[in-house]
Amino acid sequence: MKKTILYLMTTMAWLLMLATPLTAMAQEPTMPQLTHVLTLHVACSPAQTLGNTAMGKRIVIPIIGGHFEGTHPNGSSFKGDVLAGGADYQLVDTIRNRTHLEAIYNIRTADGVMIHVRNEGVLANPILPNGKTGFYFNTTPVFEAPTESCYAWLNDATFVCTPFFEQNTIGLKVWKVN
Repeated sequence: MKKTILYLMTTMAWLLMLATPLTAMAQEPTMPQLTHVLTLHVACSPAQTLGNTAMGKRIVIPIIGGHFEGTHPNGSSFKGDVLAGGADYQLVDTIRNRTHLEAIYNIRTADGVMIHVRNEGVLANPILPNGKTGFYFNTTPVFEAPTESCYAWLNDATFVCTPFFEQNTIGLKVWKVN
């Protein structure tokens, strides 16, 4: 009896899915839009080179502080500090002129909310068809904010980040993919 009920429920689910209009499934996706939400200014210590490992050349850059400012989706602004204790773990592929980046650190908003950040990406200097060296440097930060905080919206979106260089810090412009 239980097998018959399970079979009927599965069959009904498939029939409902097949009843979905093909036009709804065949629509062309729209291009995502970006909204700037945050700029980080991250201070780092000098790089520590571990050398060649089984995974490649490993470099660790300690994060020693910094600050950030951003705009909440409701239009209000927020700011805070980048906390010491994190690091950027880089894996360098010297053959392909490419570095995999993985920065792991915490930030604290001015109102005391701690948010964990894991920011992964690629820094590449490929040789272009014209023989010159290109430059590519983008990352995708993932935020873990307390679900009961006003920053919980950071948990439920995809973000992209473009780094820029400042004196004594690396800047990170963060956009939400809409």
